[in-house]
Formats: sequence, structure tokens, C-alpha cells
Amino acid sequence: MSAVGAAVRAIRAHDGSRCGELPPWCWDGGVNALLDPILRWYDAHARDLPWRRPEASAWSVMVSEFMLQQTPVARVLPVHAAWLERWPSPADLAAETTGEAVRLWGRLGYPRRALRLHAAATAIVADHDGEVPSSYDALRELPGVGDYTASAIAAFAFGQALPVLDTNVRRVHQRVLRGTEFPSDSVRAHERRDAEQLLPDDPATAASWSVAVMELGALVCTARTPACEECPIAGQCSWRAAGYPAYDGPPRRGQAWDGTDRQCRGRIMAVLRGSDEPVHATRIEAVWPDAEQRERCLASLTHDRLVVQVSPTTWALP
Repeated sequence: MSAVGAAVRAIRAHDGSRCGELPPWCWDGGVNALLDPILRWYDAHARDLPWRRPEASAWSVMVSEFMLQQTPVARVLPVHAAWLERWPSPADLAAETTGEAVRLWGRLGYPRRALRLHAAATAIVADHDGEVPSSYDALRELPGVGDYTASAIAAFAFGQALPVLDTNVRRVHQRVLRGTEFPSDSVRAHERRDAEQLLPDDPATAASWSVAVMELGALVCTARTPACEECPIAGQCSWRAAGYPAYDGPPRRGQAWDGTDRQCRGRIMAVLRGSDEPVHATRIEAVWPDAEQRERCLASLTHDRLVVQVSPTTWALP
């Protein structure tokens, strides 16, 4: 029997009285009405991701969680592999300069995540004998580790029963349980209650459930083109039953790019990543002609400790 099959068997005795605010149909078959079909779907359709394999180290899981924030899996896969090959442990990364972490981070975007991951590795070496801590509280104390990341590492690396609320999970919950297209920008109290009520008591089953819902949101219950005909819980979906009402909340923030400071910063970082020597200002000027914006972005990159000014006319990674 597969691990997920065993998990399905384990949840059949799950207590339906925990349903609380969940839809009325939850009381009919308990939370198994969601758990059983989602876990079976995951068993058949899950992607083979290196950080989800049974042999994946806690460090591999941690690196993936930093990289996957606001970045698609396809872009993360090659960088994650290169990162683990070069720095297979927190101690290996902590021994490097922050500049090398930023360089290998490449074009994943939001490069401050590389600095935070380096800082977290340094803290792991200093405070945890080089081993990624297993408790939520200890993880939460690491630089750059928030509520979601700590919960994800504890659940996926150490099999702990903690609700894991990323964008995909929140969207599935909101549609199935609340009948609206999208959740709010920030996690609300009712979302935490929903996640806690759905979470199985058995830690191994809880971890399987969390990653299965996440995968369902990534592959089927997507933001723009949900494949409802492929969804294993379409029959229980409140949003579908209501006729797919359009989102009527506050305007959703877009991700502008062309001409933004983000694009300018990215161009500057690309030049610096491509050189082992300090880069002259003329090379930076060549990639962004707007002098005022360029200087503003150089100043912000310096403030963020992503670049250093080596001389009045040269710049480099830290």
C-alpha cells in the first residue's frame, strides 16, 4: 500500500464533530468528504519534486520554501538543484560570502531571499549545531522565516501536524468552503480556523494532506483557469455550486514590470552577477539609461546589502 493509501485509511476515523464553521455537508461524512478524494488524487497526480521525495533533507525542504515564495516551480527546480549541489548543508552555505549566494540565486527574483537564507544558515550553524531545527518556534526565530515557512518546514521535513497556508491552499479552501473565487490578500482568522478543523490529528496524514491540497491548487484549482472537470472534490465545491460567482473584493494587486524599479534593479543585478570583478559604472549605465532611476535603484540595492560600492565608479556583489 502506498504512503498516501495508508494515510487515507488512517483518516477514516477522523472526528467529524470538529467541522465547526465548515459547510453543512461536512457533517454528513465528516471531513473525509475532502480528505479521501484529495489524497487519492495526489497519489495519482503528484509531481516528482526533489524536496517532496521521502529522502529529501530538511535543508532541501527549507531551501525550496525560500525559493518558491512568489516563484514558479519550473524556475526553482534548476536553481534548487545547483544550490544543493554546491551547498548541501547549512554549514556549507554559511561558510560562503553573501555575494555568492546572491550570484547563484540568479534570476529567481526577490534576491533578498538569498540574503535571508544565508542568514538563516548562519544562525542554524551558530545556534543549532548545523541542523535545521524541527520545532515551529525554533524555526520561527531564524532570519527570514515567517509563519508560513516555519509551518511548511515543520510539516514537510519533520511530519508535524501544522496547518500550511500558502496561496494555493488558501484558494482551494476559499472556493470549496466559502464559495468565493479568491481569498483576501492577507490570511484571516477564519482561514486559520478552517485549516485547523480540516487538519487530521495523525501527523503523517496531516503532512500528506497539506501537500496534497497545495498540489491541487497548483495544478487544478488554479487562479486563472481552474480545471474543475478534473477536480476530485468538484461535487463538494461551494464556489462551483454557486455558479462560479466572480470575485467582488478589493482590487487584486498586479505585478507590473516594464519600466519599474524592480526591472531596473534586476538589470543591474544581472550585470554584477555576470562578473567576478567590480563592474564600472559605464557598464551599468549601458543597461539602464534613465540616470535618476538608475541611481535610485543602485542606492536601494546598496541599502538592501545586495551590492557594495567598491570605489566611486565601481560596484560589486557583497
